[in-house]
Amino acid sequence: MANFLDTTVDDLIGNFEFLGDWEERFAYLIELGKKLPPLDESEMVEDNRVHGCQAAVWLKMLPASDSTFDIHADSDAFIVKGLLAVVLAAYNAKTPQEVSDFDVEAYFAELNLLKHLSVTRGNGLRAMVTRIQGTAAAS
Repeated sequence: MANFLDTTVDDLIGNFEFLGDWEERFAYLIELGKKLPPLDESEMVEDNRVHGCQAAVWLKMLPASDSTFDIHADSDAFIVKGLLAVVLAAYNAKTPQEVSDFDVEAYFAELNLLKHLSVTRGNGLRAMVTRIQGTAAAS
């Protein structure tokens, strides 16, 4: 799943800057979310559920042979799947150290993302990040 998006953090930042307004950016987020492979229903279990999100979100981190994580994630809401894509662009196929070192707050600030999300969506986005960081730190 490492290349599911073919989009890097730098690509996302550049695309956000290129898009003129937030209506276009939200449409782009939805398109990114549609590129996420769906989770198998057997992975949509309580252990994989991310609490604190407005929509249902499931996230599963699998260790890969190269000491990175292969992150599988899904949601029942298109915009949230897009937010998952933004998060996975930053963290998928990364080592625990790379996860720890990544400045997610600067990333979100460059995207100007949190300013344009509802409080509950912003909290959900942070819950996704917290889950990934916690799992990486515990490995």
